[in-house]
Amino acid sequence: MSSPDPAEPGAATAPPSAPAPKRRFGLPVRIEIVALVLVLMVPVISIGLHFGQIRHDRLDYDIDQVFPPGKPFVPGEIYATTMAEIMDHELKGTFGWRPNDFFLWGPTLMADNNANRQIGILVALRETCRVFKDHLTKISSNEYDPNLLLADSDFRNDPYRWMLPAAETKYRSGVAHLRDYVAGLHTNPPTSRELNQRNVELMRLMQAWSDMLGDAHANLYRTRTDAGAPMRPWTVDNYFYEAQGNAHVIYYMMKAVKREYYIALRTKPVLATLFDEAIDPLGQAAVMKPLIVLDGSPSGVFANHRHNLDAYISEARQKIYSIREELER
Repeated sequence: MSSPDPAEPGAATAPPSAPAPKRRFGLPVRIEIVALVLVLMVPVISIGLHFGQIRHDRLDYDIDQVFPPGKPFVPGEIYATTMAEIMDHELKGTFGWRPNDFFLWGPTLMADNNANRQIGILVALRETCRVFKDHLTKISSNEYDPNLLLADSDFRNDPYRWMLPAAETKYRSGVAHLRDYVAGLHTNPPTSRELNQRNVELMRLMQAWSDMLGDAHANLYRTRTDAGAPMRPWTVDNYFYEAQGNAHVIYYMMKAVKREYYIALRTKPVLATLFDEAIDPLGQAAVMKPLIVLDGSPSGVFANHRHNLDAYISEARQKIYSIREELER
């Protein structure tokens, strides 16, 4: 018997198949949905990182609470403790040390703001520790303090290295050596070298900080990268956050130095005034956090956040330079 002709009435017909999903961009619908979700997540993640950074930028450390005014202290312990607290905060933050992280969280994409800020913090902390080791606790041919020598070496580890050794490992070791230095100030006899409180050595620190802020100022007015390429909207924020990291360290360390050198500031009240006038703009610079770092022209509609930050950086640099001049007299 011949099979029925599908065209004849009453012939059995196969059920119609479901229509194929429509593709708007030449991709399966599921992939399009996933891509759309990822696109929508970008602004949500960016806003979350923005507010997380605002919270992270404020160091939960008050020198006047840890070292109450009027209470005796050993010269050097406020300085070293403040350095340790600054780095410890970066290592124990929500995401820890960022520059050597996975590329989405490192210094190239998404969470690069804090990564670049941490690079600025590290640069300033290295110089601050170097002067502490070379000058503030050492006179002429005296030997280096062993813990400060080790801390300085630890902080000079590559910030992008993630193993053998990891940056975090060396920086934690540096913090530990700073705390060992403070502990050595309180042993009997002391095993750590006290801060000498000489104005001539303090001048070296002011010079180092002034030079650093001068470099930050130059970067905030850059028009081209080191490779000669013009500045792009996605690169200007690198210099912004590195300069802010410098300001963050110097802000807290100037407060520490003000307490360490209280005798000099009491003898010359103008120094105390200059310290306060430098600390204030540094504190403002350390917590500036625009949602997007804009690079508008001077007469344009949009802000130029690099130049706005530089107003605080330059003000602080001028006051620090004035402190150095006053110390020379």
